[in-house]
Amino acid sequence: MKAIVCRAYGAPREVTSVQSIGAPRIVGDNEVLIEVHHATVSHATGLLIEGRYQKSPPFPFVPGTEGVGRVLRTGSTVRHVQPGDTVVFICDWGAYSEQLVVHATTVYPVPKTLDPLKALALPISYGTAYTALHWRAQVREGDSILVLGAGSGVGLAAVELAAQIPNVTVIACASNEGKRLAALRHGAQHAVDPQHLIEQVKQLTHGLGASIVFDPVGGDLLLTSLRCTAPNGKVLIIGFASGTIPQVPMNIALVKNLTIHGFFYGQYIGWTPANERERYADDMQSMMAELLDMALREAIHPGITQVLRMTQLCDALDALHGRAVVGKLALAIHGDAR
Repeated sequence: MKAIVCRAYGAPREVTSVQSIGAPRIVGDNEVLIEVHHATVSHATGLLIEGRYQKSPPFPFVPGTEGVGRVLRTGSTVRHVQPGDTVVFICDWGAYSEQLVVHATTVYPVPKTLDPLKALALPISYGTAYTALHWRAQVREGDSILVLGAGSGVGLAAVELAAQIPNVTVIACASNEGKRLAALRHGAQHAVDPQHLIEQVKQLTHGLGASIVFDPVGGDLLLTSLRCTAPNGKVLIIGFASGTIPQVPMNIALVKNLTIHGFFYGQYIGWTPANERERYADDMQSMMAELLDMALREAIHPGITQVLRMTQLCDALDALHGRAVVGKLALAIHGDAR
């Protein structure tokens, strides 16, 4: 079967290639063999290949942590999916291969009437946004939520999910007009630019500031956002797409009585040394069922902006790093590029 193989840490163009490798032969009791049709590309993909992510796969390895496809075989204890089902899944790595064995706890059945490419956008971006907002920050009616990096996959997901909560004000911050317009189409009431963030947020919140900041960007933008966070506000640290981990001035956190939440979605899906995927499996299955239902009812509008060929992984990563992408990109693994 075909797969994208990474043979060493380094620049993706130098260390990855499409190769022919052996197909999986063994499926454990609590595992699922999946024919992978499409898989997403994210900033984390590049970090994993470069050796700058939390995980360190043994060489050679196949990147890719999220995909959609068809179940070929299930282990003896698996009951929630069966051969022939369309599923989305999260894996430690390996999604850029035509077949993959995945732990059953992070495999989720897709409703027959839902476009699989819409389902593909849900597990990581929408899952991260949902669990961060609801499980970690415990968002409630009346909150004002500032979403940084609102044109990204996880940013747009946070905008859409926050907009579902009654009486919540969603303020989207994005780097260009196209991304700000996309955020407005996805449910934000307001869209602001990073250059005038403080004065715009203060004006939109009648001088109070945002009660919750959702930040997948990091860098100087986080430091700026602290100055327009409301007293007693909450700051969700989702990631560092800017490439810079900021040094937070704790005096601001002190005088504003802020709560700063570090948030790692990987805790719920087995990406920590403790591997707690089974502990959170029921909660994750319920959350994903809710997201899939919301997508089916068109309460949210997940989707893939563009599907590229397997040989275009590096082009996809370049586009992401150049901030030229609104939403999410995917690779056609056992399917067609669009």
